[in-house]
Amino acid sequence: MGYKNEAQIMQALEIDSWRHLSKDKMIRFAAMMPDMDTEVALKIVEQFPVFKDFAMDAVNVMEKRHESTLSANKQSQEHVHRAFQEIRQILKNELDKDYLTWEEKKFLIEQIQETGRLELQKDTENKRFLDGMFKKVMIGAGAALALGVVFVGGKIMAESKDSPEESEED
Repeated sequence: MGYKNEAQIMQALEIDSWRHLSKDKMIRFAAMMPDMDTEVALKIVEQFPVFKDFAMDAVNVMEKRHESTLSANKQSQEHVHRAFQEIRQILKNELDKDYLTWEEKKFLIEQIQETGRLELQKDTENKRFLDGMFKKVMIGAGAALALGVVFVGGKIMAESKDSPEESEED
């Protein structure tokens, strides 16, 4: 385990008190949990009476940012595709003119093909972007799930330690 006490964790999060644990730092805290001593993690989580609400707020903020980014991306992609279609239409209209030489027609055809290649390249970049966004959201959701599991697990462990009924089976 990397973190043995609260002080090390606070230092890593660059805070001097758990009151300064922002939503962003809460997500960092969740990501650090696998490297924490279990007892230390549970002790920290117990200090947050509204821990679940705090974690849900962090998830909601991530979700809103993600939706906003996807919406802006969709509008941008539609604009790019529309622009390429308009360029191709202009080139096709020029290509329909009877007085063009073979070289001029060839140039226009090459330009139409080039817009197709550029549009395909832009689409591929967008798919990479969306894949990266999906991975970030999955990491954030995993962190939120880890927070929830630790919170619930901590309560169960605390209740089982407080329970006087400890039975041993052979």
